[in-house]
Amino acid sequence: MCGLLCLSWTAACGGSQTVALPTPDARVAGYCAALDAELPGKVGGMARQDPKPVSDLTAGWGQSITLRCGVPQPAEDASSDADGLEMDGVSWSFARMPDGSARVTTTLRKAYVEVILKGKYAYASSPLFDLAPAIRSAVPAGI
Repeated sequence: MCGLLCLSWTAACGGSQTVALPTPDARVAGYCAALDAELPGKVGGMARQDPKPVSDLTAGWGQSITLRCGVPQPAEDASSDADGLEMDGVSWSFARMPDGSARVTTTLRKAYVEVILKGKYAYASSPLFDLAPAIRSAVPAGI
């Protein structure tokens, strides 16, 4: 009985989250596979815990940081008033979500990489610094 209870608790409280998979073309999917191989084991001090379904297109750290590679260009990029930032050689567009989380998406790269930052990480720059070397290495600059 404890095994079933512990399994249920893990699935409800400590299990992986589920995210929608992007549908990039083959060229972008190749950049995403290269990025997946370069991603750090820890971001923001949290160990990598990939969401479901497991894919080269997604990664996660804890329940607060989720990455999707190969997403469409964000609508914010079309606005001259869009908020943006640059962290360690990677440019990002920034959007605050209704639930208080932040969505940051790379700009000026051959593939768009989206990172959702929740909770205390919604205002933190350290996850973007942690991800920047892998992005610079795997996803070429350019549009």
